[in-house]
Amino acid sequence: MKLSRKQPNRIDARRRLFDIMKELSFRRETIRLASGKISNYYLDMKPTLLNQEASTLLPGLVLEYLDIHVDGVGGLEMGAVPLICPILIEAAKQDRQLFGFFVRKAAKDHGTQKLIESAEDVAGKDVVIIDDVTTTGKSAMQSVKALQQAGAKIKLVLSIVDRDEGASGLYAAAGIPFTSLFRASQFFD
Repeated sequence: MKLSRKQPNRIDARRRLFDIMKELSFRRETIRLASGKISNYYLDMKPTLLNQEASTLLPGLVLEYLDIHVDGVGGLEMGAVPLICPILIEAAKQDRQLFGFFVRKAAKDHGTQKLIESAEDVAGKDVVIIDDVTTTGKSAMQSVKALQQAGAKIKLVLSIVDRDEGASGLYAAAGIPFTSLFRASQFFD
């Protein structure tokens, strides 16, 4: 794939990102998901998130959803980790102040023994949880709980792709706003 030098408009960027995701990350095969469910398709977002062109398109699209006051952006390892730095770089280009963080699945058993790795203390800060793919929403909910315990205020959970298998209901029941850039059903059109 050749990286375009011109800045795409929002619609072109969205369309191109979708094309990259469909080419690199969408597969029709039977697979067990992190939720334990068996699915006849898989969205492995790592190839997209580690693609040079996609990593230049995605941050701008994500930042459009952050028109609310937000201090930080991050999420659960591994899904959020490849997203954080490109988003922070794009935010800096837009003169927006954001810090990044990620939540470990388990606290380190050595060194600082941190559960949350962050550029700043999250206590009292407004944060957005970002995830690559949501199914039931339970993975990103680990981040929500850890951050709430640390004193952060969750303003939004944003998924790149929502599989429409319960995440929106989980967050609605918890009173936490949830949205996604894409829905899994779009990959079947």
